[in-house]
Amino acid sequence: MRPLVLAAILASALATPAIAQNAPPETPPLQHRQGLSMEMPTVEEDAALQAAVASTARPEADRARDSQRHPFETLTFWGLQPGLTVVEIEPGRASWWRNILEPYAAATSGRYVAVSKPIESMGVEDGTADMVVVARAFHNWSGDGRTDPYLAAFFKALKPGGVLAVEQHRSVDGLNVADVAPTGYVPESYVIHAARRAGFELEARSELNANAKDDRDHPFGVWTLPPTRSSQKDGRVLTAEERAAFDAIGESDRMTLRFRKPEAAN
Repeated sequence: MRPLVLAAILASALATPAIAQNAPPETPPLQHRQGLSMEMPTVEEDAALQAAVASTARPEADRARDSQRHPFETLTFWGLQPGLTVVEIEPGRASWWRNILEPYAAATSGRYVAVSKPIESMGVEDGTADMVVVARAFHNWSGDGRTDPYLAAFFKALKPGGVLAVEQHRSVDGLNVADVAPTGYVPESYVIHAARRAGFELEARSELNANAKDDRDHPFGVWTLPPTRSSQKDGRVLTAEERAAFDAIGESDRMTLRFRKPEAAN
């Protein structure tokens, strides 16, 4: 078990103050954080998940990031269990989550499906996925109208009771998504309201991947921070001192959300 780590995560989540929400006029006001379940689920040690996370088959650079991305705790929060059909949206070339989820599925008689173009195909029959994972992608979709149709596709692919799991770089709430998305960040309320429009229920949110040191004021957006560590663009070059300061921040401040498709949904 990891009692100290999980206790610290839970304490941090419960202690997080409410952030003022600036909801779009067509959506109901977003509840304060303490009005929602922030509890981590009861953690039972999953030997297969531990093995997948600890596997030396994962790239060394991936494993070096575990202290900031908390894969075991995050997947436990999302409700990953043996034997599930898990669809990951746009895993990309890095395949950070795929390198854990795919071998875990293979070891537990589950199924892992990578999907790059959700509108064309979700890779599973409608109503058969147990979990859809979206990591660090909403900022890419907000500018060209993909958010709503993508969420509708996720909803259709999931079983009633299925989970939409989200990890996303988080801006200060109340900001215009069009202004902040080019920097890689979006407001948490933007993601929550979009998921609700698609029919999902927000079941829990966690500060598991929060980073209070991230002030989001970076010359090259979120990509200034690790792991990308962009250091020059359009003639702007970071000094050695600036590079060290951004490295010291670590990875971005991120929302970690768990949505559920209602049991009564078709």
